[in-house]
Amino acid sequence: MPKAGALKGPSRGVDQAQGGGLCRVMVVDDSAVIRGFLTRALEGDDDIAVIESVSNGEQALKAIARSEVDIVVLDIEMPVMDGLTALPLLLKARPGVKVIMASTLTRKNAAISIQALAAGASDYIPKPSSARELHSSEDFRRDLVAKVKALTGRAIIPGVPSTAGEPAPARPRLYGSGRIELRKPSSYTPGVLAVGSSTGGPQALFKLFEMLDSKLRIPILVTQHMPPTFTTLLAENIDRLSRFQCVEAADKDEVKPGCIYIAPGNHHMLVERKGKQSLIRLDQGPSENFCRPAVDPMLRSLIEIYGPRVLGVILTGMGQDGLQGGRAVVEAGGTIIAQDEESSVVWGMPGAVATAGLCSATMPVDQLAYKILRLVGGAGR
Repeated sequence: MPKAGALKGPSRGVDQAQGGGLCRVMVVDDSAVIRGFLTRALEGDDDIAVIESVSNGEQALKAIARSEVDIVVLDIEMPVMDGLTALPLLLKARPGVKVIMASTLTRKNAAISIQALAAGASDYIPKPSSARELHSSEDFRRDLVAKVKALTGRAIIPGVPSTAGEPAPARPRLYGSGRIELRKPSSYTPGVLAVGSSTGGPQALFKLFEMLDSKLRIPILVTQHMPPTFTTLLAENIDRLSRFQCVEAADKDEVKPGCIYIAPGNHHMLVERKGKQSLIRLDQGPSENFCRPAVDPMLRSLIEIYGPRVLGVILTGMGQDGLQGGRAVVEAGGTIIAQDEESSVVWGMPGAVATAGLCSATMPVDQLAYKILRLVGGAGR
């Protein structure tokens, strides 16, 4: 008999999951219908078992004390104890557990998800707004499975598209076996800073921009894989936390030194020259690396204007978005640096550029901030 509150998968039991053979997941949602759907979606994959299914944060705390859980899929709005209240308690009760926040795509829930990411959640997933939409969304199923497997280091077949703008991931530590060869940075002083990130990116961006000195007087462009609404709130949070003005980019914005531009959800962010001005151009062309916004088109557009003066930074994230753009930056004489494996939530994107031999440095985010300042000629605080 399974424990109270636990669910046994259709072809594997709790004992096998607890033995370490599977990704062990707890689903927390106040709707029994949605819990059932999430369980079936996850256990449709041979590497995943849902070993606990509960209806609020208080029950989740009891369940995590009795079960070895790798991943928690945590709803935000629940009675008794909501997801945001439960999050730090779950992280304390089970150090090392990864939490994916699940919420419908409203501004309120997006704001709570951003807050949860800053508080230690590893990722989020926008949930369809109704049970009917949920059951018809094959993309949501694939995206949920991809995120769970990426966070637990399970290899999956790459190239599965996702409506949330995430590519299907490689294992977080897939690139860690080979020796990384670093190249010399460009001899040109950077004229623009371009940052790409995905899973774990909001936390890394908050830390990076908190540490960068406002004396960094070059434009800063950021492509973070996020849907609309989330990117708006990401920009607002960075604007509040950092010394820089930060905005969600709008078409035809003038690119100014000392300002951070966040690519809006569902749009590639490019830059083009008009006379003496550099202007943002938003583009809804095809997804690249199954992402829109994507890092590669941003980097390519910057090369056209800044040439060897592009400084690219690739932070934590699934997949390899930024690899082709990073290669183009290096071929144009620019510089690429990346977050290291140990500090990344998922070492897919930074691992791809690092093991391709494109990087001049790989290091934790706080050290990346000082590296940027040294390359540009600024000073740390």
